[in-house]
Amino acid sequence: MIKLNTVTVDKLTFKKKLSMIEQFSLKDFLFRWVGEPAEGLDDFLPLEYTECVFAKLEVKQGAAFLINEDDHLRYATITEANQIVIGFLDSNNELKHRIISLGEVLER
Repeated sequence: MIKLNTVTVDKLTFKKKLSMIEQFSLKDFLFRWVGEPAEGLDDFLPLEYTECVFAKLEVKQGAAFLINEDDHLRYATITEANQIVIGFLDSNNELKHRIISLGEVLER
């Protein structure tokens, strides 16, 4: 299990648009991060690209992916500083954000 550090949203500046390369890179990261499921990412963790408030790959409604047993992944995005960030709902349904470090990406 990976321990992720929580950050406050006021410390992050998200991109308003993600290029196709950024979207594919983010999907590739998520595919490896969730353990390279045999059925592929789209069946295991269906995502859709949205630009509401900021650009992100959101988990489609009805799909659920747990992080650390209690937290539900909501979306993944990239900051203006090119950091990968995941948004998740904690056990109290409070939206939190975590920056995924390069080390965590390479560990997978």
